[in-house]
Amino acid sequence: MGRLEGACIFGQSGGPTSVINASAAGVFEEALKQDCITAVYGAAHGIKGILEEVFYDMSKEEPHELELLKTTPSSALGSVRYKLKNVDEDETDYKRLLEVFKKYNIRYFFYNGGNDSMDTCNKISKYMQSVGYECRVMGVPKTIDNDLWGTDHCPGYGSAAKYIATSTMEVYHDAMVYDTGMITILEVMGRNAGWLTAASSLASYKGNGPDLIYLPELPFDINKFLDDVMRIYKEKGKVIVSVSEGIRDKDGKYISEYGSDMAKTKDSFGHAQLGGLAATLANIVKEKTGAKVRGIEFSLLQRCAAHLGSLTDVNEAYLAGQSAVKYAVEGKTDYMVAFERAEGTQYKCDVKLLDLADVANTEKKIPREWINEEGNGLKQEFIDYALPLIQGESTPPLEDGLPRFANLKKVCAKK
Repeated sequence: MGRLEGACIFGQSGGPTSVINASAAGVFEEALKQDCITAVYGAAHGIKGILEEVFYDMSKEEPHELELLKTTPSSALGSVRYKLKNVDEDETDYKRLLEVFKKYNIRYFFYNGGNDSMDTCNKISKYMQSVGYECRVMGVPKTIDNDLWGTDHCPGYGSAAKYIATSTMEVYHDAMVYDTGMITILEVMGRNAGWLTAASSLASYKGNGPDLIYLPELPFDINKFLDDVMRIYKEKGKVIVSVSEGIRDKDGKYISEYGSDMAKTKDSFGHAQLGGLAATLANIVKEKTGAKVRGIEFSLLQRCAAHLGSLTDVNEAYLAGQSAVKYAVEGKTDYMVAFERAEGTQYKCDVKLLDLADVANTEKKIPREWINEEGNGLKQEFIDYALPLIQGESTPPLEDGLPRFANLKKVCAKK
């Protein structure tokens, strides 16, 4: 494929991370350098911004503010959870996208997100090909859940893992001060894959972590859980448990549903609204043991803690955005940027490309052999995998002792 002249547009989708804006910086800074890219747009609220024709001219931003995106958490352009219907079901959105792409001569489309976003990318790419409109489409990976298929890990995961491990160590110290018994239950994000919850085992690796860790990869047995807790409580008088919000029993029922109806409400992708698990389990344990029990939900903190970012994660997130632009300009389309870990003791990751059709809607889970026999802890293989991803410190510059985040002007593109 030869040189293609035209504008590019970039959108952010799904749950924010503390490094998704580093990918945005990578896309914008690289795209502004390319002479075949005639305009650089940032879509407001992902795909919705394109459909509604609300996007920003990124060339109007101060270079310093684009640089600050690297240490600014969440989605600077606004995110969205919007599922495109299959084209044979309803072509309306696709026709509208084509209309907007033609109007602004958009020939490059970059979309930053997780499984559902790669599905969106794939659908748009296939549609543009089917109508003969040349447009290069690249997926930029993002998800703290680390569950995208085919890539060693996802940008966003390392920083969230670092926050979870650090916060767990801090909670550990707090929970151990009194001479009375105490059971602490930490609830970590993760619907079907336990990568985030597993990160709390990095705290255990340092001797300040949970006694028990439960992941959604394995069915959760409430009676075995209570036995585990009671055994350690009798032995030590203190127990720390880390649980993934998505744990289910053998019948597939969310444990959070045991004490809440929250899991019955679904988002636009049909995903259950989770949360409240720590409180549910804390009540069950308190009832059973009579001990002092505290439930702590890390909630949004684990995905927006840019003050405790992993420099490795920030640099790789930037690289993912930058590489997407370079590959697209070279003629590549219909791919997601991914990482492949090099062999050897020194950590090194190379960029590779994955077919969007292969990535879309495929989940990567923690291998069973990385979980202990009992199903309530992680083995050394996970530690070896995760430790390199949390290396290096990344913090926003401070003004008056507080972080200075990017302030984008968000000048609307006009045609």
